[in-house]
Parts: sequence; structure tokens; C-alpha cells
Amino acid sequence: MEFKKILWPTDFSENAAKALPYVTSLSEKYGTEIHVLYVLEAWGQFGAWYGEYEDQKEIDRVQNWAKETAEKRLSELCENHLSGCPLYIRHIAVGEPSEEILKLIDQEKVDLVLMATRGGKAHFDFGNVADRVVKNASVPVLTIPVPS
Repeated sequence: MEFKKILWPTDFSENAAKALPYVTSLSEKYGTEIHVLYVLEAWGQFGAWYGEYEDQKEIDRVQNWAKETAEKRLSELCENHLSGCPLYIRHIAVGEPSEEILKLIDQEKVDLVLMATRGGKAHFDFGNVADRVVKNASVPVLTIPVPS
């Protein structure tokens, strides 16, 4: 099997970072593109927050701040940890994480998704992002278990 494009979704957590050695190793071995995805929540979908943010301009301002912060963190992450990879492409999406991951798989014609997932014997959260991606992805998904 040959990999040309690998998708690594991250939420900037320590758990997500546990997948980094696998991402870089596979990228170096196969000379693949790494697509790094961060998904922002769609803030406006929740409506008014305690009466203070009923104005759409305020919601847009907060969403823009979150996007700018995510862009900065993605740049730092890629420059500090993926510099040995032949090519890394940053993506920021807004929405529900598993849905956005599945969309990007199709849009970019990704060959493999590599993501960390909570592990442990007591893990019964069948609604988490990794579970939904594994069950619905059209490509292989390599999950890196992170002990709870």
C-alpha cells in the first residue's frame, strides 16, 4: 500500500500530540503530504449566551479571534514538529469535528487518517470523534491509543 496524503486531526491537546511520532515517521518513510486539521466550534449555533452575545457582530468577533489563534497555533505546531516532513498543509474548519474530518478526507483525497484516541479498559464513550471517524471513514484510520 502506498500513502501519498495523511490527515492528522488535532485539537492541540497532549493526547493529540501522542500521534506526532507516527505522523512524522510515516511522512518521512513514504514522502507523504501531511494535512493537519483543526476544527473550531461554530459559536453562532448556540444562540445567545447569558444575554451578552445576542449581537451577531460579537459572535463573529469571537469566532474570528478563535480562528486567528488556531492559525497561529497550527503554524507553530507545524514549524516546530513537522519540519522534517516533505510537505504539510494546514486546514481550519468550523463545525462538528468528526463531520469536518470526514469532509476533508474526500476533499483532499486523503489515503490515511492518523489520530490519537483515549484508551483504557473503562472507555465506553461511543460518541467520541475517533469512534465516529473510524466507523464512517472511506479510508483506513490508524488510531493511537492514549491511556486514560
